[in-house]
Amino acid sequence: MARPNDEVDALLREYADLIAITGGDAFKQRAYEKAARAIRGHPRDIGGLDAAGLRDIPGVGASIADKVEEYLRTGRVQAFDATRAAVPPGVRRLMSIPSLGPKKAMTLYRERGITGVDELVEAINAGRLSGLSGFGPRTREKILRGVAVARETGGRMLLDAAHDLADEAAQGLVAAGCERATWAGALRRMRETVGSVDLVAAARDPGPVLEAFTALPFAARTVEVGRVRAAVATAGGQRVTVRVVAPDGWGAGLAHATGARAHVAALRERAARRGLRFAPDGLVDVDAGERVATATEEELYAALGLDWVPPTLRENRGEIDAAAEGALPALVTEDALRGDLHTHTDLTDGLAPLAAMVEAAAARGYAYLAVTDHAPRLRMQRMTEEKILAQREELRALERGMGGRGAGGMRLLHGTELNIDPDGGVDWPDAFLAGFDLCVASIHSHFGLDRAAQTRRLIRACENPHVQVIGHPTTRKIGLRGRIDADLDAVFAACARTGTALEINGHPNRLDLHDEHVMRARRHGVRFALDSDAHSTRELANVRWSAATAQRAWLPAAEVINTWPLARLRRFLGRDAERP
Repeated sequence: MARPNDEVDALLREYADLIAITGGDAFKQRAYEKAARAIRGHPRDIGGLDAAGLRDIPGVGASIADKVEEYLRTGRVQAFDATRAAVPPGVRRLMSIPSLGPKKAMTLYRERGITGVDELVEAINAGRLSGLSGFGPRTREKILRGVAVARETGGRMLLDAAHDLADEAAQGLVAAGCERATWAGALRRMRETVGSVDLVAAARDPGPVLEAFTALPFAARTVEVGRVRAAVATAGGQRVTVRVVAPDGWGAGLAHATGARAHVAALRERAARRGLRFAPDGLVDVDAGERVATATEEELYAALGLDWVPPTLRENRGEIDAAAEGALPALVTEDALRGDLHTHTDLTDGLAPLAAMVEAAAARGYAYLAVTDHAPRLRMQRMTEEKILAQREELRALERGMGGRGAGGMRLLHGTELNIDPDGGVDWPDAFLAGFDLCVASIHSHFGLDRAAQTRRLIRACENPHVQVIGHPTTRKIGLRGRIDADLDAVFAACARTGTALEINGHPNRLDLHDEHVMRARRHGVRFALDSDAHSTRELANVRWSAATAQRAWLPAAEVINTWPLARLRRFLGRDAERP
């Protein structure tokens, strides 16, 4: 079940869309979008807040707070219902297509009667949009690309949403009396999107567990119930399944439910060569007809002559052979990170002030934190030299006020996230950039440039001596925007040559670089930064997803610059001299 914060975020974003569709005031639309972001990023559950408490959240005004309180109390907002009634449902369905805004969606409905994505694709292919103002050949091509991006996810959940749902389900099962429960499947392997949330529970009697599972609060509909397995659907259509296994077969059952099909098939073949049968209910000695005890996954893998394989590697990409040879890598973990090198405050588009971000990072036990607010060429942020220098002084004052070493011994690095222009240039002159401890450079515009142009701009940014990290390198947003078209191997080679790190951005809708790209970049000798791209204190936890993506790419801690001690990191950043 979604947190109240997430439900309200979706509600306010929907209303902002409806304002745009109906031609409402643009300022009002932005106010609702800002409030949605503020509530989603709020570190505390808003479910128990009244209107006064909601108004204390920065970015949530009195009128919006009253509507949110109405929703939390009644499950609806009358003002929103009236606006919904004025907008054909098909228009919002069309707006799910990346790059198709409210005005174009309304035009398609009014001029061509189009109310769905499949209908729109058919209309484009049949030439029915020819002659429609605003829908020339390039726009139609862009729409088709957007449809392809949206269909990549196919209604699949992002990692954070899937994890929250799985956590609620597992806690509910344990509370219902099973000995243990956890998630498996694609979520445990930390794939970037999840089609269904799959759980494994240990109990001697499956019946009461399955009965309790189908009665959990998020279960809007029971899809199936068998002897040891059940599936339900949430009100939002997400599928959740559970399989109950005997406690002494927990390890085998969890491994069977976790691995990709090819990984499980390889384990099954290996078991067969040893006279064993590997199945969802355990490991059986075929000749003796007896179950082999596999109370843990380690016991299961050992019975097959293998080292335990971390769940994030179970994709049949060489991990079986490596486990047989004792050659599995020591993967980077979230705990290995000494700091975060990409964060934002309310100076630009973050939600929390600098002091709050510093305090939250210190609570995570970091040795250092880089604050990297946006530079001026991202014009909506209205950054100036005066503002960024004032932030630097505030950051230095925070360090001085905490004994000169930051909160809990944490060192504060003043950085910025630069914008990579179409020609590869970045904000601010060299002399000004030299004053930062760290510069992350990212593409935020001109996503449609051709392959040669995108490749050139990224390589030129790598060659800038003041740029130490390329942020979210392919710019993709899962289900919303595809990757830019660039020769990534040429970019990876340039990063290795110039000593520029590539970011593995942990925001759940980015996860950029993708794990397969990280594998390719490693072959070039690239170093990486695992960052949160946090825009709120809560989002500092995004590094969990960064680390998971890095693990899927077999990445060890030694190749991640923010696992290094500060002195080594500063040498990599070209800042050998310690700041006074």
